[in-house]
Amino acid sequence: MFLLRREARERTTPIGALHRAVMRLGEAERASSRPLQRWLDGVAYVDIQARTYADFWTRQNAAAIAADGPLWVVLGDSTAQGLGASSPLHGYVGQVLNALRRRTGRPWRVVNLSRSGAQTRHVLADQLPLVDGLGADLVTCGIGNNDILATPPKRFRTQLRAVIDHLPSASVVMDLTVPDRFWRVGGVCSPYVTGINRLIHTWATDRGLPVAHVSRHARPPWRGLLAPDSFHPNNLGYRHHADALLAALRPEVTG
Repeated sequence: MFLLRREARERTTPIGALHRAVMRLGEAERASSRPLQRWLDGVAYVDIQARTYADFWTRQNAAAIAADGPLWVVLGDSTAQGLGASSPLHGYVGQVLNALRRRTGRPWRVVNLSRSGAQTRHVLADQLPLVDGLGADLVTCGIGNNDILATPPKRFRTQLRAVIDHLPSASVVMDLTVPDRFWRVGGVCSPYVTGINRLIHTWATDRGLPVAHVSRHARPPWRGLLAPDSFHPNNLGYRHHADALLAALRPEVTG
């Protein structure tokens, strides 16, 4: 049954069309396309994670709301979901949650409102309104990766500024990983992302919000830090995101 569902999905998705095109190549061409095939398999692997990890966080959120203890609310995209890690709790959210509990000796809870594929407009419309009433002791927001190529620059800047302006005072903003040498073409986007990061730091500082310097912690070489889709971090890659966030937390959070 799983194979039937997978075949149906492959027939109806762009990835499936590309897969079929590769399969129609001659024997020599197929041999040369093995790295591409591994990448396709990795994309399919993370695609499955997107559904199962979202289900995990939905259940986790319900349990966290019903429990007691200091509350951390997470806003963001697939990196906050932990896509690419071996389990949802091996992403940066799970790693930081464990560190908070260990360092403080308190039963920290997390409500993860992030969604795979989210952009700044989704944080504004769908995630931020849910923060009100939760009584969060900490809010973190890492958003913008999906806007880089999908959102016109002026609109991206406007929406990102609005996100930062509407964050609660007990928030930490995460800047963006600079895709230097990423997929051998990351340098093309790097100046743009660096400029966005400067705006993040300026706007967060204007509001008195600390910034987690993901751009300083998650840097090339990328070998050994990426999931099978060669895009999302793996467990070790998320360790760098976790280190950046932990370094930015105020003493009253970690003390």
